[in-house]
Amino acid sequence: MPVYRQEDLLRIAKRVKNTKRSYLLVNPLQGKHIPVSPAAALEMMHTLGDALAEQYPDTRLVIGFAETATAVGAAIASRFGGDCVYLPTTREEVPGVRDWVIFSEEHSHATLQKLCGDGLGERFEATGSVILVDDEISTGKTLRNMVLQLRARYPQLAEKGLVAASLLNRVTPENEGLLAEAGVVCASLVKLTGDRAAEAAEGFQVEEAAPVEAGSRRWSHLALDCPPLPNPRGGISIRSYLSSCEGLARAFEEAAGPLLHGIGGAVVLGTEECMYPALILGRRLEEGGMAVRCHATTRSPIGVCSAAGYPITSGARLDSFYEAGRSTYLYNFAPCGALIVVSDAPACRWEALEQLAAAWAPYGYRRLVFVQGGSHVWYI
Repeated sequence: MPVYRQEDLLRIAKRVKNTKRSYLLVNPLQGKHIPVSPAAALEMMHTLGDALAEQYPDTRLVIGFAETATAVGAAIASRFGGDCVYLPTTREEVPGVRDWVIFSEEHSHATLQKLCGDGLGERFEATGSVILVDDEISTGKTLRNMVLQLRARYPQLAEKGLVAASLLNRVTPENEGLLAEAGVVCASLVKLTGDRAAEAAEGFQVEEAAPVEAGSRRWSHLALDCPPLPNPRGGISIRSYLSSCEGLARAFEEAAGPLLHGIGGAVVLGTEECMYPALILGRRLEEGGMAVRCHATTRSPIGVCSAAGYPITSGARLDSFYEAGRSTYLYNFAPCGALIVVSDAPACRWEALEQLAAAWAPYGYRRLVFVQGGSHVWYI
């Protein structure tokens, strides 16, 4: 099992437009802000998942926090067996959901978080432990906010183990005690030492990523021979979700593979909360011999700076693939032969796609492919 150290998983960036926390912990292996081999990202996530599965084998419910930990949560759930339910929190509208548990992530750029409450009581009944997954835990306040509401609504949680799992943990002994009072224990891949993140961030002069003007291109279309990607935000068995992601990857390789012949390396890009399907597709292409890097768009405004040692060196502000008028960001553009975007957005928002095409154009892609909903491919 790989051993990870603080220097492997921690970079410090500076937030913009956030008066509550001036810095952001950036993990270079997570496949969110920095392009990384999908195999390396999944190996890191599986390492934490395997440790959790060994310690809490009775787990049948894993909750991943949006947006940064959606892929981490799914990857961890995959280590508990196919009947484990994966349930991410979300900031999106989800058709058909009748009941939401709403709580606050107070330091975030977008404070509202919500968890699907439909059938949640039955899911708590069916598990011995509940794993709550975030990419990093700093104070544990978001977790306490959530757990207090869940305990009030679902008294059966009193009999369950609650585990706050994260890749990085910088919770102080005092805050860890508060989590313990709420019945939550912590587990992490790396426990951080020292707390100089704010000081480190202040040493950089940053700029906000600039907006991009959309162009107008002629797009071609092909359909994939696989079902649409399911929406995990209402809860889904990890067997079903992983099978759908792998089915998309196979269908893409069969139908769109000829588009990539002789084109060089690829970047596979997820969109906001949709990260796991991009990693699974990226891994399949990588296993087929292609040089692949994965990362994702994000709603988080992060400062861009070219100074040595700063992790976010380029960026652009784009329209979201999910909602008109909502800003999303893309960082650390990598030169590539093919740019492959994987989204579970219910429809193709052309303004967002054209902006992305324009933003990446200086980095020399020869082919841009947009996989929308798991069944449609648009390409230039």
